[in-house]
Parts: sequence; C-alpha cells; structure tokens
Amino acid sequence: MIKSFEEISKTNKEMMDSSLKSYASLTKGMQTIASEATDFSKSQYETGTAAFEKLTATKSVEKAMEVQTDYAKSAYEAMVAQATKMSELYMNVAKEAFQPFEAFVPAAATPAAKTTK
Repeated sequence: MIKSFEEISKTNKEMMDSSLKSYASLTKGMQTIASEATDFSKSQYETGTAAFEKLTATKSVEKAMEVQTDYAKSAYEAMVAQATKMSELYMNVAKEAFQPFEAFVPAAATPAAKTTK
C-alpha cells in the first residue's frame, strides 16, 4: 500500500532524529576512546621512562635483567588490560550508536518478510 504523505514525513523525521542521536553518541564514544588511548600512552611512556632510569642505575647484569623482566611483565599485563578495556569501549559505542535505530528493525522486517513469501 502507498503510505500517506504525513506517514512518510513522520518516518523521515524519526529517521533523521535517530541519525542525529546516533551520530552524537558515536562522536562522544570516539572522544572517550581517543582520551583513553592518550591516557594509556602517557602512562606507558612514564612507566617506560622510569624503567629505563632504573635500568641505567643498576650496577650488575643480574639486577638489570630483573628490572627488564619486571618491566616487560608489567607492560604486557597493562597492554592486555588496555586491549580488553578498548574492546569494551568499542562495543559500547556500537551499541549506543545503533540504539536509536532499534525501533525501526521490527518495522522494516515485517514488510521484508511479506515480500519473501
């Protein structure tokens, strides 16, 4: 059936509103991700600098190996934790960006199901 002009206009307005909400949440999420990446980079730089200073102050090879091993272990653990955190942030951004369109999925699925029969 052909929809009336008012129904089409209402649907277009709802889609535009949903698009704007989605864009706003996407922008906010990307800013959060960028901020988190910057903070992590700064902290890792500071940790690396401190480890290097500690390494240059060592007097023996054994102590140098211990400092290097401790740094490598802590850097690896921090990287794994950060990767987990970043993946969660990306998932949340995707969910929030799609959320305004969730109401349209059932409405779009109904006509599509009728045309496939």
